Amino acid sequence: MTRPLLDVEGLTKHYSITEGVLRNEVGKVRAVDGISFTVDRGETLGLVGESGCGKSTAATTALRLEEPTDGHVVFDGEDVTAYDDRELKRFRRRAQMVFQDPTSSFDPRMSIGESVAEPLRVHGMRDRERRRRIVGDLLERVGLDAADVDRYPHEFSGGQKQRIGLARALVINPDLIVADEPVSALDVSVQADILDLIDRLQREFGLAIVVISHDMGVVREVCDRVAVMYLGEIVETAPTAELFEDPQHPYTRALLGSTPVADPRRRGQGTKLTGDVPSPSDPPPGCRFHTRCPEVIPDADYDLDAETWRAVLNLRLRAASRGIDVEAVRVYAAAGDDPEAADPEAVRAEIREEFDIPATLPDPRAEEALAGALDRLVVDDVDGAAERLADAFPTVCRRERPGLVPDGTDLSAAEWAAIKEFRVWVATLVDAEREAVAERLEARCANEADREGSVDRLAVRAAFRLPEPLSDSAADRAVSAAVDALLAGRAGDAADELYDAFGPLRERACHLNRGE
Repeated sequence: MTRPLLDVEGLTKHYSITEGVLRNEVGKVRAVDGISFTVDRGETLGLVGESGCGKSTAATTALRLEEPTDGHVVFDGEDVTAYDDRELKRFRRRAQMVFQDPTSSFDPRMSIGESVAEPLRVHGMRDRERRRRIVGDLLERVGLDAADVDRYPHEFSGGQKQRIGLARALVINPDLIVADEPVSALDVSVQADILDLIDRLQREFGLAIVVISHDMGVVREVCDRVAVMYLGEIVETAPTAELFEDPQHPYTRALLGSTPVADPRRRGQGTKLTGDVPSPSDPPPGCRFHTRCPEVIPDADYDLDAETWRAVLNLRLRAASRGIDVEAVRVYAAAGDDPEAADPEAVRAEIREEFDIPATLPDPRAEEALAGALDRLVVDDVDGAAERLADAFPTVCRRERPGLVPDGTDLSAAEWAAIKEFRVWVATLVDAEREAVAERLEARCANEADREGSVDRLAVRAAFRLPEPLSDSAADRAVSAAVDALLAGRAGDAADELYDAFGPLRERACHLNRGE
C-alpha cells in the first residue's frame, strides 16, 4: 500500500486549570488524550462521538491551529509538530479546515469574494484580477454564482455559507480538508446537497477529507473509515461498512442505536445509557466508558446479569460522588412528609427503586454487601456506603484501562502502541540520506547501544519498546524487516514495510473483546 497522507500518533491536548492570582495549576482538562489515526490520499475518515468528546479539538490540534501537548502529526513524511512558522505557513497551503459554524467563521465586514480570496493573498498572490477569477470559478463549482463575489455573508443562507466555506478551503488547492460538523446546522434537504457536493469535490480534486460529526447517518453516507471517540480517546476504528454491520465497542453500539429509523417496529430498541457523562478534567479510571456502559463486566465472584450489575454500579458511582440526598429520600418515603418518621425499610426500598435495583439480588453474597451499604445510607453515612460498595463490587472495566488492539493479530495494546510510534518515527525519514538516517538512529538508540557504541537490531527494538519477539509472529517478521532496512539506511523501505503490514487495520479497545 502507499504511505498515508496523514499519520497522527499519540496526539494529546490538555488545558491547564488554574486558580488564584498567581494562576497556579490545580488540574488539567484532558480534551484529547493520546489518539492515533491515519488518513490515506483520497480517503474520507469520519471522526465521530458525542458533543464534548474532543473531536473538534483533535482536528484543530492535528492542523496546529492549537499547539499539541504531546504526540506526532506526520503529513506526507514530515512531522508537523516540529514545524517552525515558515514551515507551518507552507503546511497551511496543503491542509485546510471548514469550520462548524459558517456564520461566525466569516468576517461580516468582508465580502465573500474577499473572504474566499484571503488565503491566496496570504500566500503571495498579488494579482487582484487573477484572485477574482479564481474565486468566481470556485463559487460556480460549489453551486453558487460568480457574480456573488461582492455580496456579504449576511445575504446568504446557512447552506450557501457552508458552500462558501468549502470554496475558501479549496482556493489554494489543498491535499487535506478537515470538515467540522459540515451539515449539523442545516435542514435535511440542504444536508444532502452539501454531502453530495463534498463527494463530488473530493473526486474532482483528489482530496483526503476528515469529517467530524455526531450524526452516524452522515458518516455512513460519506466516509470510507470511521474512528469513534469517547472522552478524549479513540475506542474503535474500522471501515464504515464493518463498523455499522458489526460494532465491537459498547459505545459504538450506543451511537448506532441512537440513529433514528423509519421503521416504527424498531423504535425504542437502541442502547440505553445510564449515569452521568464524566468530566474530562477528572476522567474515571480504567475504561472511561465503564461509568455508563450497559455491558460493563460483572465480577466473576457474583452471579448477576449485566442489567442488575449496571444498576448496582450506578448506585456505587452516585454514592462515591455524594450525589444521594438521603434526607430527600426519607421525606419521599415518610407517610406524612416527616423524614424522622420514615421507616428504614421504606427508605431502602425507595433507593432500590430509584436505581432500578431488584428488591432482592439473586446472588446472596451480592445481596449481603448491598444491604450493608443501604444500611449505611439509611443513617446518612454516604461515605461509608460508597466505600462498602467500592470494595464489594469491583470490575475489570474500572481496574484496567484497555488500549487499542488491531483485529486479526495477537498483539497486545502496548505492543501496538509501540509499533505505531516506531512507524511514525520512520515515516519522517523516508526522504533522508543514509548518513542522516544513521545519525538519527544513533541519537535515538544512544542509551541502548552496546559498549562499542554500535546500534544493532536489539538496540533499535529496545529504544522503541518493541519486545523480541512480538506476540504475533507475522507482525514480528514485519517489524524485523523494517528494523533491518532502517539499519541499512533505507528508511523508505522500512516505512513501506510497516505501512504494508500495519495499514488501516480495524482496532478496538474494550475488555469484552479480549480473551484475557
